Amino acid sequence: MKLRPAFLVPLLLAGCASYRPLPLDTHVRAPANPADIKVSAAAMPLPELRHHVFDPGNGLDMTEVAMLAVANNPELKLAREGLGIARAQAFAAGLLPDPVLGMARDFPISGLATGTAFDLGLSYDITSLLTRSTARQAAQASARQVDLNLLWLEWQVVSAARQLFIRHDYEEQALALLTQERELLAQRHARMVEAYHHGDVILGAVSADLASLQAVETRANGLQRQLAATGQALNSLLGLSARARLDLVGPSAIPAVTDTAVRRDLAELPRRRPDLLALAAGYQSQEAHYRQAILQQFPAIDVGFVRARDTGGVNTRGFRISLTLPIFNRNRGNIAIEKATRRRLHDEYAARLMSARADIERILQDQALLQSQRREIEQGIALAAQTLKRADAALAQGDLSETDYVLLKTAWLNRRLDLLNLNQSLLEQQAALQTLMGGAVPELRTK
Repeated sequence: MKLRPAFLVPLLLAGCASYRPLPLDTHVRAPANPADIKVSAAAMPLPELRHHVFDPGNGLDMTEVAMLAVANNPELKLAREGLGIARAQAFAAGLLPDPVLGMARDFPISGLATGTAFDLGLSYDITSLLTRSTARQAAQASARQVDLNLLWLEWQVVSAARQLFIRHDYEEQALALLTQERELLAQRHARMVEAYHHGDVILGAVSADLASLQAVETRANGLQRQLAATGQALNSLLGLSARARLDLVGPSAIPAVTDTAVRRDLAELPRRRPDLLALAAGYQSQEAHYRQAILQQFPAIDVGFVRARDTGGVNTRGFRISLTLPIFNRNRGNIAIEKATRRRLHDEYAARLMSARADIERILQDQALLQSQRREIEQGIALAAQTLKRADAALAQGDLSETDYVLLKTAWLNRRLDLLNLNQSLLEQQAALQTLMGGAVPELRTK
């Protein structure tokens, strides 16, 4: 018999993937204009983002900043590539194993041979079929875990974008108040210097007044640097160039999350938080890996059919079975590894759940304290405003010195600064609390 395996080559090559190079882009640059970035509202991970129109032409409000962050954040882009890898792994786990074709030909070099011998066999790994179901379950659960981790990362990016928007807004407001205070003190200092030249005040008073002005200037300069740093952090989060100038518009508003609503949703936290759902999916994947390792302790079976001819011209056909004898190994090492890994994931889930609840409780306690402090500050501002109104009349009538009037007004401005800082903290915590409490988890993209 003449063997012609060449006819198998086209069949084996049919459907094979081909290589295509993907050169590295050494000239990539971050965009500087938000209008150059494509933002799909339908792809947003939260309902309030999906129902908002993205139009950077009239400035970016808080929701548009969050949408831009989801669409262009560099870390999210890499995470989405990881989702593609997880999908490919789930696809690979569902494929059937290929059969093995073996061929051999013997050429006699001595003896009474009448011709050449050959051996042709086709075999299949039966054990891989037995473990295919658990391998597929593990890969699918792992893909769900990657998808849920991506969703959780998207929620965190949205929260970070909101917090940076709030911080930028309140730092601008605070800088405006400090600028107002600096101008007030600068005007007083100019009059103080003029009075000194006329011999109406002593040098010590001028020096003390200058120290007050310089202290406010130092605070204003520090806040300007802080505002610039916040802008750079926002550009980085949005995947924009460091030289990008954002036109932020609209109020910094976060819907209040009541203590009652939080207490109600705490029990549902394992079903509301993507990170907890991701850990649960990872645990399911590990359960499947553990079952797969247990199945692999049994003998590996390979079955095949053989067609052969010896050098004497005798043709034969038959079957071949190979069996791994589970005497020494029995896959005990892998079983122990998978079992210990399952235990670690079990404890990791419990630790994350406890940490999630503790984070929420901590914010609730801090919010209650900040709310109490805000009421006190608001009362102080109202009282200072009334005092300042009477001081305006007294100053106009000459019953109050300019120095005392400036002290009263700077005290009122500083209390307003305190209120701004406190409101900023409250809003940033509200933005964080919305993410920590979770919500409706959309349909997974691995399906």
